[in-house]
Amino acid sequence: MKLIIQIPCWDEEDQLPTTLGDLPRHVPGIDAVEWLVIDDGSTDRTVEVAREHGVDHIVRLTNNKGLAAAFQAGLDASLKLGADIVVNTDADNQYNAADIPKLIAPILAGEADMVVGARPIENIEHFSPVKKRLQRIGSAVVRRASQTNIEDTTSGFRAYNREAALQVQVVSKFTYTLESIIQAGKMTVAIDHVPIATNPKTRESRLFPSMWAYVRRNSVSIFRIYALYEPLRVFTAAAAVLGIGALVLWGRFFSSYFGGHGGGHVQSLILGAVLFIAAVQLAALGVVGDILAGNRVINQRILERVRRMELKLGIEPSHYEPGARPSGHQATTGADAGPTPAGPEDEPTAEREAVKL
Repeated sequence: MKLIIQIPCWDEEDQLPTTLGDLPRHVPGIDAVEWLVIDDGSTDRTVEVAREHGVDHIVRLTNNKGLAAAFQAGLDASLKLGADIVVNTDADNQYNAADIPKLIAPILAGEADMVVGARPIENIEHFSPVKKRLQRIGSAVVRRASQTNIEDTTSGFRAYNREAALQVQVVSKFTYTLESIIQAGKMTVAIDHVPIATNPKTRESRLFPSMWAYVRRNSVSIFRIYALYEPLRVFTAAAAVLGIGALVLWGRFFSSYFGGHGGGHVQSLILGAVLFIAAVQLAALGVVGDILAGNRVINQRILERVRRMELKLGIEPSHYEPGARPSGHQATTGADAGPTPAGPEDEPTAEREAVKL
């Protein structure tokens, strides 16, 4: 049983030593614990510091792609490196690494495929009252969309078993936390949560330069993800609101018309017609979106099977570099990306046929 702890990083040379110093090398029920750092286009010594502190694997993205892309790259690499369980944590040491055994316990017991660490939001001192309230509202919306009971949906401290990691495919460019929970709730992934502790704040968040940026980005993300996975419900609800508005305006016009004063309320008739047309268009978009959502599910299942084929064929992780010591996996960054054999004699026939298949 192999556990890989992955840490997405972007210019974290100062904080990374503290974060790595708290990570365990031995966890009950696990035979091997390895560390993976995803360098999201850092311009400082993040990679060098990671190697100096014993990181086993490094995924090195050429430039900054964002947290969601770094998370997905780490998840793909962990699978190809043979992980049975993947734990994701943050580079700013926000989460208490001592809770990792608690985090993976439901997976080891066979009770869950994905486990989210629930922070004590009300007790976190550097969270303002507004942010705490927004956390509660956002989590409630995500719980409704995912049909789960996860208390802290924005927590990045979470564990995946191999099956859950194979099925997760984040398409958001901003954050993976909300979408992965909604996605897991829609698939055959059993999801659970456990209470965890947090460490004191070490630096300001790089995802949100201000509170209003946090509100704006999370609100847009929740709406986009909800519309992506529940398009029929979202657009039908919007169509119903406009349709009711059209009926109200038409009622006002006909009431005046039959009362002998219809000439002064023609604008209600016109505006009601505009709202009704918009409602019909939104309803049509909902139907189209629902059809596309079905295609998206099919594409996710195809991607899952492609991943299983890659693992079976032993495809090396992308953008990979060995860490502090040789890992048995070749580098796939820079000039080493996508090496090809010199000739047919350098590639076994059976392997060629498997790739063709």
